[in-house]
Amino acid sequence: MPQPPELVVFFGLIATGKSTLAQAWAKARSMEYYNSDRVRKELAGLAAQCSRKESLDQGIYSKEFSRKTYTALLERAEENLRAGRSVVLDGSYQAIEERERIRELARRYQAPVCFVLCQCPEFVVKERLAMRAKDSKAVSDGRWEIYLEQKKRFSPPDELEKTQLLVFSTEGEVDVLINELTHKLEKKIGR
Repeated sequence: MPQPPELVVFFGLIATGKSTLAQAWAKARSMEYYNSDRVRKELAGLAAQCSRKESLDQGIYSKEFSRKTYTALLERAEENLRAGRSVVLDGSYQAIEERERIRELARRYQAPVCFVLCQCPEFVVKERLAMRAKDSKAVSDGRWEIYLEQKKRFSPPDELEKTQLLVFSTEGEVDVLINELTHKLEKKIGR
């Protein structure tokens, strides 16, 4: 009997390495991958690398547009689960409500779900944001002041079951992190 598709959500504050890790992990596992920054800009009719230095809660970063973005991510995940394909979602998922919507989707499709909370020290976040500011190909518009605001708003994932949450440090080389993550996720998801 075939195993149900799995749903893995990489989440956390900006510049904690979640997108780099999520994309590499999805590629290594041949899974569909959706990034909130890319989807947000696609919905706004913008190129992925188009820089939008808007404040939090303004323009494409308004609460309404963020809800639209996370709804689109959910719809794409559902489309894949319905087709029997595993999927990786990558976004801040800072609100309990957004995480609950993911859990409900996983229940409907009886898909194992794991949330990977990506973390790193603040000095690493600052370094990554400084490098990103100089990168013309960067997709994220995250800046230090947005990180600080996001940190205040981030709801700890206390609602998640132990089997659904993996707190993961993103310090290190991507290849090493992928191996470590694969080992830990296999234990969580049971594959």
